[in-house]
Amino acid sequence: MTFLVVVEGDAGGWRIDSDALTEAIRGQWSEVEIDSMHRSEARSLIWQFQTENGPGEAYLHEDGTCLYMDVWKEDAIWLAIVFRELTPMDLDLVFCDEGYAFDVRLRAGTSEAELTHLVNAAD
Repeated sequence: MTFLVVVEGDAGGWRIDSDALTEAIRGQWSEVEIDSMHRSEARSLIWQFQTENGPGEAYLHEDGTCLYMDVWKEDAIWLAIVFRELTPMDLDLVFCDEGYAFDVRLRAGTSEAELTHLVNAAD
C-alpha cells in the first residue's frame, strides 16, 4: 500500500533536508539502497530497504514537500513522524493513504502511538 506525508498549502520555499532524512532511514534500517536518478516528478530520490515486515520503498517528490511510502502501515507511520520532525512547526502536514481512505493532520510533536491511534480511528 502507498502512503503519503505531504505539506498542505504553501511550503514557502521550504523543502525537506534529504541528507537528514537519509540519515534517519539508515538509522532505522541497516541495508538501505539509494537511487538519486531523477525518474519523474514524484520519484526524484528513492530509498529501498528491508523492514521487519518485508521490503519497503520511499520516494521524494522533486519539490521536497511530499514523501511517498510503499511500506506496511507501521513503517509508514514511523517515516511520517521522521518527516514531521524535519519539517518546520509552522507548516501543516497531512498523512494519508493513496486512495484517501484516511487522511489525518500530522501536528508537530505527534508521537508514533498518537499517529497510529489517529490513523486507526480514521481508517
